[in-house]
Amino acid sequence: MGQLGSWVARAGVGFVRACAVTVVSMLVPAVWAVAVAWGIWWGAGNPWSWVGPFVLVCVGTLLLSRPVCRLVRSLVARWTATVIPAGYREAGPVTRMSTGYWWNGFSYERTRRDALLDQKWRVRWRDPANWRDLRFTAVVPFTAGAVACLPPAGVAVAVLGLSQSEPVARVVGVLGLAVAVGTAPYAWRPTRAVAVRFLRPSPAMALADRVDELSTQRADTTVAQAAEIRRIERDLHDGAQARLVALGLSLATAEKLMETDPDQARALMRDARAGATASLTELRELIRGISPPVLNERGLVDAVRALALDVPLEVTVSAETPLHVEAPVETAVYFGITELLTNAVRHARATRARVSLTQDDAGLRVEVEDDGRGGADARDGGGLDGLRRRLAVFDGAVEITSPSGGPTRVRMTVPCESL
Repeated sequence: MGQLGSWVARAGVGFVRACAVTVVSMLVPAVWAVAVAWGIWWGAGNPWSWVGPFVLVCVGTLLLSRPVCRLVRSLVARWTATVIPAGYREAGPVTRMSTGYWWNGFSYERTRRDALLDQKWRVRWRDPANWRDLRFTAVVPFTAGAVACLPPAGVAVAVLGLSQSEPVARVVGVLGLAVAVGTAPYAWRPTRAVAVRFLRPSPAMALADRVDELSTQRADTTVAQAAEIRRIERDLHDGAQARLVALGLSLATAEKLMETDPDQARALMRDARAGATASLTELRELIRGISPPVLNERGLVDAVRALALDVPLEVTVSAETPLHVEAPVETAVYFGITELLTNAVRHARATRARVSLTQDDAGLRVEVEDDGRGGADARDGGGLDGLRRRLAVFDGAVEITSPSGGPTRVRMTVPCESL
C-alpha cells in the first residue's frame, strides 16, 4: 500500500507539472494556430488575407518569447533546484546632465521618463538574448512540450472513450488512461534538459556579463582604495603628524630654556616624551588598521581568536581544519569578521557571537552568528554593502539572514584553493 500511495502521489504531482509545461510551451503555437484560423476564415482568395495573420504571428511571438522563457526558468528552478541564468542585458544608470537633458547611455532626452523608456526599448531590442528566446520558443513545443502533452492527452482520450458505449471506444479510453498514468511521473522531466540546453547564456553573452562584472568590481576596488588612502592621510595629518610637530616645538623650547629655566625645560622634556609615546601608539594602531601584525605572523584563525578577545562579547571561534589561503583573501575575510562583530556590539546589542571557519575544495566559508535583535540590511553605502564589494573582488559572496528579533547569521564564501 505504501508503494501504491507513493506512485499515486508521484503521478498526481507529475500530471500537474506536465499540464503546466504543456500550457507554457504551447502559448506561442496557440498564437500560430489562431493566425492560421484567421487566414482560413478570411479566405485564400483575398490577396491581403495573409497580412493580418503574419503580423499576429510576428508580434505575438516577440511579445510572448521572453515571458515564456522566464516561466520555464522559474518552473525548472522550483521543481529541480536548477538555476538557469537569464543572461539579459541590464540597463545602465540614467544621469541628468548640466544642460538639463537626461543621458541614458544612448541618447539625450528632455525628461527622465523619456530617457528610461528609450533606454528600455533600445536595451530590449539590441539584446542578443532575444534570438536565444525565439529559438527556445520554436524548439520547446516539439520537444519538452510534445512529451508533456502525453498525460493530459491521455486523460482527454480516456474521458472521451469511456463516456461512449462502443467496446472499441472503451478500449481506446482504457489505453489512454494507462498512457496518462504511466507517463505522468516522467513527462515533465525533459523540460529541464531542454531548458538547460537552449536557455543558458551563450559563451559570448557570459563573457560580456563577466566583463561588466569585473569592470564594476574594478571601479569598486578603486573607490575603496582611494577612500582608504584618504583615511590614512587624515589619520596621519590629524594624529601622529600633529603630535610630532608639537614634539619638535617642545624640544626646541626646552633647548632654549635649558640654561635659564632647567625645571621648565625638564617639564617640557617630560611632555615631549609623553607625546612621543602617544604618537608611537597611534602609528601602531594605524598600522594595525592597514594590516594587523598578528594576521601576518600567525594566520587567519589566530588573528580572529585574538580579535575575539578584544571584543566585548562572548565570542566562540571554531575552525575545523588549518586554513591556508592567500594573504589578500585573509585580509578581506579578517576585516569582514571585524565588521560583523563590530555591528553585533554597536547595533545588534548582542551578548554572544559564534565564528566558524571551514575550508574545502570549493573554497573558504566563514559564518558569523550573534544573538542580537536582528534586522541587519546591506543598504547602499553601509558596512555590509562594503563587505560585499570587498569580497566580490575575489568572486566571493555574502549571504545575510537577519529576521527581526534575531538571530543574525552572515555567511561569507570565497572560492579559493589551499596553498
